[in-house]
Amino acid sequence: LKLVEYASHTCSHCADFAAEAAAPMEAYIASGRVSYEIRNQIHDGLDLAIAVLARCGGDPAGFHPLTKQAWASFGEIIQTAQANGPAVEAAMQSTGPQRLQRVAESAGLVDFFAARGIARDQAMQCLANEQTAQTIVERSNEQSERLGVTGTPTFFLNGARVDGTSWEG
Repeated sequence: LKLVEYASHTCSHCADFAAEAAAPMEAYIASGRVSYEIRNQIHDGLDLAIAVLARCGGDPAGFHPLTKQAWASFGEIIQTAQANGPAVEAAMQSTGPQRLQRVAESAGLVDFFAARGIARDQAMQCLANEQTAQTIVERSNEQSERLGVTGTPTFFLNGARVDGTSWEG
């Protein structure tokens, strides 16, 4: 079985699904019965900064663990971003390669990912790579449009859309 999840890092329902599904999904994946893929649906600059940083380790196998840790800390991440709201908003309005750096700095994401093995210099380099960010956004937009993904989480099992946003569903 191939399960594809379209998810946003700023989606509370996606964070809920990650928490609910963690143990059972690990068992299904470990057994070889299910392959699981997360595809980003980008909603804003904060979401994009997290998506870039989750890929920053250089090892594709690190993406899922970093993504899970971001969703496990969803409340903390959103609370920090809201506490620094004016700075985050100003950063999101900026342009150029420093935009995502400013977003990540003001939202506390650089420190969050540093605590998970992505050094500050490495994070800043990844965030300044406009090509990576553009590729993520373009892929998100193309896939969402082609498949009619308008919200997150949205699931496809063996290519067929699945109703529901919870593990139970």
